[in-house]
Amino acid sequence: MEKKNYIDYIVEETKKILAIASPSGYTKEVAEYVLGEYRALGYEPKLTVKGGVLVALGGKNKEDAVMLEAHIDTLGAIVTEIKSNGRLKVSPIGGMNANNAEAENCRVATRFSGTFEGTCQLSNASVHVNGDYSDTKRSWDEMEIVLDEKADSREETEKLGIMAGDFVCFDPRTTVTKTGYIKSRFLDDKLSVGILLGYAKYLKEENITTERMVYQHITVYEEVGHGGAASIPEGVTEVISVDMGCVGDGLSCKETQVSICAKDSRGPYNYDVVTGLIKAAKDNDLDFAVDVYPYYGSDADVALTAGYDVRHGLIGAGVYASHGYERSHKDGVKNTFELLRAYLG
Repeated sequence: MEKKNYIDYIVEETKKILAIASPSGYTKEVAEYVLGEYRALGYEPKLTVKGGVLVALGGKNKEDAVMLEAHIDTLGAIVTEIKSNGRLKVSPIGGMNANNAEAENCRVATRFSGTFEGTCQLSNASVHVNGDYSDTKRSWDEMEIVLDEKADSREETEKLGIMAGDFVCFDPRTTVTKTGYIKSRFLDDKLSVGILLGYAKYLKEENITTERMVYQHITVYEEVGHGGAASIPEGVTEVISVDMGCVGDGLSCKETQVSICAKDSRGPYNYDVVTGLIKAAKDNDLDFAVDVYPYYGSDADVALTAGYDVRHGLIGAGVYASHGYERSHKDGVKNTFELLRAYLG
């Protein structure tokens, strides 16, 4: 199979994964999908106790193994209160920002009564009625979920089966342009899950055995800070997070590149790992950037915080407008995929 077809596969899998709602804490359905896809590729994945997916891809040296991590959990919200007018007050899950959640379509997933459609709006959202519309600070205290149901009181909403603790899942609005741009909420980090599936497919179909044992861990609590804190197999000496590469002012990365992170808000990544990634990118003429992320933490950081004695690194396709309506490019996907191929052998 030509390499470009792996990129096509990655993009298609990413679209499928993006279509399955999965805010942190509500990831069972998407984890089951990813399990099934690994099985279809010929692997034997396991569901971790926390609900993540762990799979061994094979490799010769099991005493110096490397684990690749990406996360399928996303931002979202959770119901905290049913208001007297039947609308819902919510609390964010992860870094979901009220400013860019406004006017977004969403689903409320109840525990026993199915799902209900709605929209996240500013309270009193009609400009022709609310004289303070423009001056109101967009915070979660000022936002509400307006249900697409004839429920205009607390009692009517309760009769639907909606209650505090129900998850609110936002519409990803996924699209891939003719020019190769991938636009969606939650490319962080479902795009990287697609890339890891593509790498697993490549190893299997090309019948490649890497020099080092390679594991993949698809985590489910990264957005709330403890995704990579468990489930690292014995023999793993290196953990690489494959997460979104930051694009923005002060950074050199573009959406068409693979980003190699030298340092994030928790500190520098392992010198030898970063150097090895840069060398692999240079030796293979990949389009890459090395950056320092000012406001960022990864599953690899969390692994060290949890006490694992491992080296760590972070790479990812460039993603603009992180934690909002994000954008990447197929070239960024290709460069990230090729860096994994080059670095792991």
